[in-house]
Amino acid sequence: MASFDAVRALVFDVFGTVVDWREGIARDAAPFLARHGRGEIDPRGFADAWRKRYQPAMEECRTGRRGFTRLDVLHRENLELILRDHGMDPAAIGEAELEALNRAWHRLDPWPEAVAGLTRLKRRFIIAPLSNGNIALMLNMAKRAGIPWDAILGAEVAQAYKPQPEAYLRTAEVLGIRPAELCLVAAHNGDLRAARSCGLATAFVTRPTEHGPSQATDLRAEDPWDIVARDFQDLAEKLGC
Repeated sequence: MASFDAVRALVFDVFGTVVDWREGIARDAAPFLARHGRGEIDPRGFADAWRKRYQPAMEECRTGRRGFTRLDVLHRENLELILRDHGMDPAAIGEAELEALNRAWHRLDPWPEAVAGLTRLKRRFIIAPLSNGNIALMLNMAKRAGIPWDAILGAEVAQAYKPQPEAYLRTAEVLGIRPAELCLVAAHNGDLRAARSCGLATAFVTRPTEHGPSQATDLRAEDPWDIVARDFQDLAEKLGC
């Protein structure tokens, strides 16, 4: 394990690393689908389909084909596409109900040990999200779940979506520290590769059920990251928190 003496702040990928997005979205999708006579649709499959449109929507912003657009807006557009894919007309559902379901992303639950682990890590480090989620989404999620962030950072602050370099470098700049003093904690090898290429320290935490029981990616550390941990409590232990 590399020395973390120079690291002053830990920033965290959120969807999948801090919170269980799949179960949270499925929990809210199930009664919505039942109310609209579509209880035969698997709510976890619905969550997977919604998430599948996540990266393509952000790619439109990354490439410049579209200006930077908050994730809440992208999620809402993607929700309407998913509904149409399932033969449901968003216009027939109503604005209030669509918006309530879209805000399911604000109500995701942390992994069981996440809040306790973050609380320990906060004793030694500045902790903040480095998420593609927008500020209101991250703030509402944290307030509901008791996530003890020191600040809300990420795409909306940086005006860039990971893995664009600006997402990592502007986060360090906002904190007034050098990239080498910032560590990204993530359950996704690709996110960590992008962070490392920008000079950040890296910590991999395993979340082997993020995509359900048949998950095939990010089951292990694929590169020699600065630290590899089972979960946030293990990370805190390894960092002496």
